[in-house]
Amino acid sequence: MAGQFEIFTDAEANVRFRLLGADGTVLAISKAFEDKRAAADGIMAVRECAGTGLIKEARSNAWGGTGTTRAGVPKPAHRRHRHIPAV
Repeated sequence: MAGQFEIFTDAEANVRFRLLGADGTVLAISKAFEDKRAAADGIMAVRECAGTGLIKEARSNAWGGTGTTRAGVPKPAHRRHRHIPAV
């Protein structure tokens, strides 16, 4: 059996959906939506892009950020590629 989406109302009376695996494990929970129609539209959006979505790792740095650099600030030297001339 394949996984399924389940629309529910959370403790704060928000409409959300969750993606359940074939064994009933909760794989994902959505943001809050205004109503069931908006939640159903959210499910359709997930169905549309999930099969082709890329996997991206969000890395954190020592200061709790995501590891992205600010514009104009050079990357650390250890991450630069060095070109060694062929001998």
